[in-house]
Amino acid sequence: MEKKNVWEKYQGMKQQEVFDFGEGYKSFLSACKTERECVKEFVLQAQAAGYRDLHAVLKEGGSIASGDKLYAVNMDKSLILFVIGRKRLTEGMNILGAHIDSPRLDIKQNPLYEDTQMALLDTHYYGGVKKYQWVALPLAIHGVVVKKDGTVIEVNVGEKEDDPVFGISDLLVHLSKDQMEKKAAKVIEGENLDLLVGSMPAVCNEEDKEKAKDTVKANILKLLQEQYQIEEDDFLSAELEVVPAGKARDYGFDRSMVMGYGHDDRVCAYASFKAMLEAGSCEKTTACLLVDKEEIGSVGATGMDSKYFEYMVKELLHATGEDSPVAFARTMMASQMLSTDVNAAFDPLFPEVMEKRNCSYMGRGIVFSKYTGRGGKGGSNDANPEYIAKLRRIFDDNDISFQMAELGKVDQGGGGTIAFILAAYGMQVIDSGVPVLNMHAPWEIISKADLYETKQGYRVFLKEA
Repeated sequence: MEKKNVWEKYQGMKQQEVFDFGEGYKSFLSACKTERECVKEFVLQAQAAGYRDLHAVLKEGGSIASGDKLYAVNMDKSLILFVIGRKRLTEGMNILGAHIDSPRLDIKQNPLYEDTQMALLDTHYYGGVKKYQWVALPLAIHGVVVKKDGTVIEVNVGEKEDDPVFGISDLLVHLSKDQMEKKAAKVIEGENLDLLVGSMPAVCNEEDKEKAKDTVKANILKLLQEQYQIEEDDFLSAELEVVPAGKARDYGFDRSMVMGYGHDDRVCAYASFKAMLEAGSCEKTTACLLVDKEEIGSVGATGMDSKYFEYMVKELLHATGEDSPVAFARTMMASQMLSTDVNAAFDPLFPEVMEKRNCSYMGRGIVFSKYTGRGGKGGSNDANPEYIAKLRRIFDDNDISFQMAELGKVDQGGGGTIAFILAAYGMQVIDSGVPVLNMHAPWEIISKADLYETKQGYRVFLKEA
């Protein structure tokens, strides 16, 4: 069954509301290109909305009661928001869960070298990327350098108008006969994704010139010391991410879309966060999980596979007087979750990878995916039909436009989300999010209408599920 284009139901002030929400999202997406930047911005907005640091509340022995707004930060790279409901925790939570990491290039720990009087930084790509898409683009460097004394130096170079940008060179077409015959996966090798960062030798006298080695590298190190107090050894304890330089932009003559870096999955993270702020206090306790490392399997201390969320729920149970393994189990099994992650939008230029009756379309609202995974649903969470029926009713009753979709044809590939990790606790989980064009490319595309409708749907879920 074909769904209507969401824009058709927006008129006058409602359409302006959609565009205004898109402006806020563009500002967020332009400023927050790493996990740390996302967490920092979300915490500032949460504090302004009356949220308190859960760790500080627990440390001070403060009580937790219905209506309390709390947040918990894990290593500056993942974030949980809670709003305590009127019902007991053991009656379950309504949970939104997105990831805030995106495909990128990470600078290695011993990265800086010189070759033919050009200084370069060695990188290691992160997540699923088409490596050839990352060459001949203006790139920026974001992240932190932590010195031995614990000093944290924030780095953000390439975003301001007067900043330099960086890049990875590509082979000129005049000499690319052999390159053009390679498979796409081999056109650019991972070890050749090295960032060009300088070509000017350090200034030295004639005697030193004859003895000097790697003078361009020496000049880069001199500039890093002068501008950031960074020495070469400090790369050992740095977390520097190479991302596309530039702001998110309106896309199309009608400005109905947004082009930006990191829609997957910051578009759902932003919609989830804003839905939490708008929903306020609900019958059930609500939670918003904004986690790291999804693009590499949700591993590590800041990924969804860590125990951090579990520990925070146990802290809440302890603070509300229901501290037992049974209380925790009951809480998780009674909970419901929307795994808020993107889906692939139908692209008329590549129709062969989609099955038109079961794919998502831009402009038709939030996407539900009963299952993701690969091939025979490998690695997926497969949502229960009873849960889907409940969500259909809630969304229809609130005029939320939604569509059901798979991630392309069965044998074309596939992908996963954090859904199966939470489903392991016995809670009801389904994937839901915004359709995206160019997914995992340096610049991705989404519809402002889908973004707005998704936020509205998440808010309704928190209040009524």
